[in-house]
Amino acid sequence: MERTGSRPPVRLSGLLAAFSAVVLAVGALAATAPAAGAADADLARNGGFEAGLDGWSCTGGSGVAVSTPVRSGTSALKATPAGSDNARCSQTVTVKPDSAYTLGAWVQGSYVYLGASGTGTTDVSTWTQSAGAYKQLTTTFRTGPTTTSVTVYTHGWYGTPAYHADDLTLTGPGGDPVAVPAAPAGLRAGTATASAVPLSWTASAGATGYRVYRGGAKVLDTTGTSATVTGLAASSAYSFQVSAVNAAGESAKSAAVSATTATGGGGGGDGGLPAHALVGYLHSSFANGSGYTRMADVPDSWDVINLAFGEPTSVTSGDIRFSLCPVAECPNVESEAEFKAAIKAKQAAGKKVLISIGGQNGQVQLASTAARDAFVSSVGKIIDTYGLDGLDIDFEGHSLSLATGDTDFRSPTTPVIVNLISAVKSLKAKYGDDFVLTMAPETFFVQLGYQYYGSGPWGGQDPRAGAYLPVIHALRDDLTLLHVQDYNSGSVMGLDDQYHSMGGADFHIAMTDMLLTGFPVAGDRTKVFPALRPEQVAFGLPASTQAGNGHTSPAEVTKALDCLTKKAGTSCGSYQTHGTWSGLRGLMTWSINWDRFNNWEFSKNFDAYFGG
Repeated sequence: MERTGSRPPVRLSGLLAAFSAVVLAVGALAATAPAAGAADADLARNGGFEAGLDGWSCTGGSGVAVSTPVRSGTSALKATPAGSDNARCSQTVTVKPDSAYTLGAWVQGSYVYLGASGTGTTDVSTWTQSAGAYKQLTTTFRTGPTTTSVTVYTHGWYGTPAYHADDLTLTGPGGDPVAVPAAPAGLRAGTATASAVPLSWTASAGATGYRVYRGGAKVLDTTGTSATVTGLAASSAYSFQVSAVNAAGESAKSAAVSATTATGGGGGGDGGLPAHALVGYLHSSFANGSGYTRMADVPDSWDVINLAFGEPTSVTSGDIRFSLCPVAECPNVESEAEFKAAIKAKQAAGKKVLISIGGQNGQVQLASTAARDAFVSSVGKIIDTYGLDGLDIDFEGHSLSLATGDTDFRSPTTPVIVNLISAVKSLKAKYGDDFVLTMAPETFFVQLGYQYYGSGPWGGQDPRAGAYLPVIHALRDDLTLLHVQDYNSGSVMGLDDQYHSMGGADFHIAMTDMLLTGFPVAGDRTKVFPALRPEQVAFGLPASTQAGNGHTSPAEVTKALDCLTKKAGTSCGSYQTHGTWSGLRGLMTWSINWDRFNNWEFSKNFDAYFGG
């Protein structure tokens, strides 16, 4: 969140700008792999693009088959980078474990790349800076001991003209025919709420996805090994099964597991929030073009009010301070006594008031245990002074980044990550089960983790990519609500492997579906970020065009909510979700002040949709 109205969107091209050196290093590594045997076959499907794009998937609709220029035959690939899309065209090929392969293609254009991922050993890539005529690229690799498929790809570079590719080949021993996977084992139900049951199971070899059944009827699809079935009745017994799917078909259903939902009436670790909650940030410590809004003047529409912001005395001190906006900046600011009284009145009406730490200007790096302890002490003092209900973590900028070599979100080693997790757990332990914990990361720190995590296996990537994932994962049992900022963002790839841009329903649908479905981090299916419960998830938007880039009209917000919470396919447009979640908690906005400036358009639309 930011003190000012708007800022330029975050561009993802910077994340990859250092890849050139990395790619060269990878090419050197790849050169040591054994060559494929003479009798090996070409496994690439339609590598000459004579059948158009059959067998190929190109990001953002960037690819097309053309008749000129071609290297051989009658067709070639033409793919055009645009914005944050590097025009990646790929296909997945069945291979044998522990075997050698040679990948080749003829390319034309500036900054054209050829590579393979998911090899199980060292993923490889090679490139040419400039090819005025068709030039051959080749690289080699060996598959891992359990690898049965790899993804081969070409792509260009951001902001450069279209590139062409033709005669792509993958030479090596063909993989065994894809078999229908076995039924998943170990299906178990977690702690049920009044309306939802979390499920998890053991992965089935060869599966690319799973189908969850309730009472014999399919209720959702997922790519991970966990899911939450929502929209259930309180105090009711249900039976669940799961099957595994891949290109060959669907397995038999697993053994059934039964679960009974809790009685109605809230609780269940949800912080006492209503079934559908509206979250807003209140500019309490500063003013901007939206004007100052007194706590007592916040309408009843708002269920969670985040005080913006608590900020550190220095970036690494961990010492967080909060005070009301100075009179010189906010002439209509209330007194401390009036502010505290208004907070109590909101709480008496069932509202939650939290201190939000960070924001655009409040960089917080808990790089030492001393900073961690200062954070716990100072945040606790703010909570006690104002009688608050909990904490919102809005770390932005360079507050969170991953150290080189910290590659597994499930067991982080970076001090700023480890110390933040420890600090929040200490605060949760101090204040108990009623402590409300929310987070407001940007998409760069969460959903971008589907493609890139930290500095990558060889370094060179932006170390902030996906850096919130270990924090969210470690605190998921303590987390009341995650509301990612679906704004001030570049285009981000969804689970459909297409890029989605902010400002319309499609972006919110794709980004939220990732959180409710789960996803492999950096494409590694052995490291799947598990789905969050729908009651833990909201999505964030600017309240007006002045509040931030990516403002979404009320009509598009309604489309997104319809798609995510109602019957599958409703208002979903081109993106198809992996389920529907009637228990989705709600919406967040930056900010209450900007909504007031915009005649309460955002909150009025929320109230109309959920019957507030």
